[in-house]
Amino acid sequence: MSDVQRATAGMNALIEADDRQGGHTKLAAAALEGRTEVLDLQQRNASQRVRNALYALAAEFTTIAAWAYIDLRELDEAQKHLHEATTFAGLSQDPPTEMRVWMNQTMLAYQRKNGPEQLAAAQAAQASLAARRDPFFRSMGRVRVALAYATLGDAKAAERSLGSAQETFRRAADEERPRWTAFYGTAELNHLAAVIMNRNGQYADGEAMAHRALASIPAEFRRNRALATCQLAHAQLQQGEPEQATQTAANVFAIMDGARLPGRMRTLVGDFHRDLFRLAPSTSYARDWADRMREEWSRA
Repeated sequence: MSDVQRATAGMNALIEADDRQGGHTKLAAAALEGRTEVLDLQQRNASQRVRNALYALAAEFTTIAAWAYIDLRELDEAQKHLHEATTFAGLSQDPPTEMRVWMNQTMLAYQRKNGPEQLAAAQAAQASLAARRDPFFRSMGRVRVALAYATLGDAKAAERSLGSAQETFRRAADEERPRWTAFYGTAELNHLAAVIMNRNGQYADGEAMAHRALASIPAEFRRNRALATCQLAHAQLQQGEPEQATQTAANVFAIMDGARLPGRMRTLVGDFHRDLFRLAPSTSYARDWADRMREEWSRA
């Protein structure tokens, strides 16, 4: 188990790097190297407990790599590694690890614009053993179902699932869980609620939820703060406040503090850019925004 503990410490360091910067190729490479190392450990004599823990780590490392590729929007690579992670998670017999794989499947399906697959993966997460055992994971699954319904244009079903996720989370005990779950709390639930409201066209509610999220997302979750800021800017723009929205969107670059934006975030910022120039193309603040975009997009 000392080998397991050392590998777990390395895995947690990669999760913390992802929280700060988002997905990047070095992170994916480091995660795959970690996966290889723990699979090599499987070749030694070990108890079933240790073997299960090593398979869980292999799944975790592979999922970190898959998530990095999702964030980079290199979706074929992400799919390949998620298939591998599914096998390792099954071999681990560890419910939270299996839950994490389903969570990433929902995000990959969304990035591929495959709403039915996104819903199916979210429902699998919601029905998983981890979700059945713990309201914390149950809430996590239900909010992913809500996101899928919003993607499919079923606003009422999305609101019902969101409400259920919020209520279920309030029943979750404060206890130790895997490091990867640290992102999920009231702040992140508010961020995801903003995403759902914006997809439903409820922009005033989306703005309110984004403000709530930004008031409490921890500073170390830099990527999530930037994503919530994107949602706030989008909600403001869609409510006819383009100048305010542009000021908000510029905060994304300050939050990321010079780091190159992950592909998924660049897509959101690019969507904002197109909408801004559709609604207010001749304004001085739109021109200033375009100059800032060119500067940031040129980063290596």
